[in-house]
Amino acid sequence: MAIRVLVVEDSRFFRRRIVAMLNSDPHLEVVGEAANGLEAVAQAERLRPDVITMDIEMPVMDGIAATREIMASCPTAILIFSMLTTEGARATLNALDAGALDFMPKRFAEVTSNPEELSRQLCSRIVALGERGKLLRCHRPIPPVAAESDTVAAPVPRAVCSGGRQRYRLIAIAASTGGPAALPQVLGKLPADMPVPLLIVQHMPANFTPSFAQRLDQQCAINVRHASDGDPLQPGTALLAPGGKQMTVARHGNRHVVRIEEGDPSLNYRPSADVLFSSVAQLYGDKVLSLILTGMGADGREGARRLKQAGSSVWAQDEASSVIYGMPGAVAKANLTDEILDLAAIGPGLARVFH
Repeated sequence: MAIRVLVVEDSRFFRRRIVAMLNSDPHLEVVGEAANGLEAVAQAERLRPDVITMDIEMPVMDGIAATREIMASCPTAILIFSMLTTEGARATLNALDAGALDFMPKRFAEVTSNPEELSRQLCSRIVALGERGKLLRCHRPIPPVAAESDTVAAPVPRAVCSGGRQRYRLIAIAASTGGPAALPQVLGKLPADMPVPLLIVQHMPANFTPSFAQRLDQQCAINVRHASDGDPLQPGTALLAPGGKQMTVARHGNRHVVRIEEGDPSLNYRPSADVLFSSVAQLYGDKVLSLILTGMGADGREGARRLKQAGSSVWAQDEASSVIYGMPGAVAKANLTDEILDLAAIGPGLARVFH
């Protein structure tokens, strides 16, 4: 059965192009269109689509407010189209906070200059969100985030018994689709006195990562910073890889620092979890606790393989709590995981390893 899509866009030109792209994929069916947020809310309630593509800046009701109302009345998988500006980044993060699951940059030039590539990216994103959308439409609840009173019941990972405070010297985290919502749930459970540094790869455009790092810092007890070349690795501080760059680690005198570089232009992901994981495996050996969260594709699998070969540990988010089970699923399928955990258990599990 085709994935049913509602297209919400106030620009008639862009809306028609999106509809044409989606209808070119046999796995997708556009079942409705809306020109503003108010129409979107009504159409979502009437049509019950599996996925909605949502513009942000629209008359009558903007995409953030529409997303919030739709998630409250008829939860649906929503992909946001966002402008590649600082304000666009903040608005997109607000939409993700409101319940949207993914986003794509809104580049009008690509519609005419490279429509095939834009169509490929858009359709693959919608197909990937389709299954999650069907779960939402059928009112099968996504596992809730544990409340503070619930964390005592979270399963204790086996790694707790291995003396994590003494063994591990670094936490390395990778995420993609669904990561902007998952990362605050993980990092927000960590105490300010975490005894090790953290490095994070989140697939995200360069204009977005500074705002995302700032937002994480406001939401968490640990420090979260947008990484710059030469930043030292410090306990209780998480460094977020800049979008469009590669982040690795290096020894500088008697301390470890991050290196931020352009990297190999042929790599699909910048930043790349494989690049980061391979780098920390070489420098830290068996002293890394790595974590692969929700996301499309398989970035992180080969890096996790190198971490395992060095003796480090690999945790992955489970399928039920992942928006997209691509990245954690690839690692699990390759038998590289030490733990497969529900999202709500990961933060408390990490905290217990080190305290």
